[in-house]
Amino acid sequence: MTKTTHSDKILDNLLTAVVVLDGSLNIIYMNAAAEILLGVSEVHTYGKSIQSYFLDGDPTPDSISEALKLKQNFTKRRANWELQNSRVLTVDYTVTPDPEVEEVVLEIQPLDRLLRISRDEAWIASQETTNNMIRAIAHEVKNPLGGIRGAAQLLARELKDQDLEEFTRIIIDETDRLRKLTDRMLGPNKPVRHELINIHEVLEHVGSVIRLEAAGRVQISKDYDPSIPDLLGDKEQLIQALLNIVRNALQALTENDVEHGQIVLKSRVKRRYTIGRKTHKLIAEVSIIDNGPGIPPQIVEDIFFPMITGRAEGTGLGLAISQNLITRHEGLIECSSVPGRTEFAIYLPLGNTDA
Repeated sequence: MTKTTHSDKILDNLLTAVVVLDGSLNIIYMNAAAEILLGVSEVHTYGKSIQSYFLDGDPTPDSISEALKLKQNFTKRRANWELQNSRVLTVDYTVTPDPEVEEVVLEIQPLDRLLRISRDEAWIASQETTNNMIRAIAHEVKNPLGGIRGAAQLLARELKDQDLEEFTRIIIDETDRLRKLTDRMLGPNKPVRHELINIHEVLEHVGSVIRLEAAGRVQISKDYDPSIPDLLGDKEQLIQALLNIVRNALQALTENDVEHGQIVLKSRVKRRYTIGRKTHKLIAEVSIIDNGPGIPPQIVEDIFFPMITGRAEGTGLGLAISQNLITRHEGLIECSSVPGRTEFAIYLPLGNTDA
């Protein structure tokens, strides 16, 4: 084994992405971590300019060229890279020029995963606190409702005037409506029944229900990965969680009269994905994508909290319930939305969890 081969093997085992450029900023070496980060292989990148991988206007190539020219090292923290393949990366990177051989070493540490883990942890903790508060309020509201309804029923029996009975009927109806609302705020009280289920059976059931409700006004299509293994979960609860999300997408399309409205049900497998503090070897990623008007940007970050809704007729509970049901499966839901494309991505663990 030569020294070069041994060095390459060491570099390929690094988690830090390493790229070596010549004096013209052409790529002459890339380790395995860099190939994964940039989504390319060393064979296809050798001799190509690093500039060709960045969108026009990204200052990174110019910064590298300046460092080589001035023979100065520098490190950039939390830089946002805009790549030609439409990816946007948040990275720390260090540039180390070697003026003797007219080469520069680029060390790149991706931060997107770390930032997402930190964000998810904070979000899960915040949601748990909010849900506990909502449940406490719902209990306090629900307790006196039974007494109010009973008193209204007794009063109705004593009244002889039908006009006054109309008032007691309104009290009873509104009390029942509030009880149903508080029941939804309290969320499901059934424990998760863990059994092996096929996520595509869940998606097919949800798709069938929504097709009936859509009545041909919206196209429902699917894009499944058939290699996804069965997962442990509660089929009924997962159906309810996904149905709430898909139904919201349908309502957004129909209420806004979107021409050629479409909902896509998509499934994929992801490897070594972290949810909260747990890293899972395999997860199922289920995406619900629609081409509606999108969620207002001022509420998109809070869309899973109770009482937050972008619809005039919405209660703001459907997505909160869905997130609660998915959280009970140790999963997570994330949302991204721009006009013309809204995607809800549901992440559900498959198999064992890494430490």
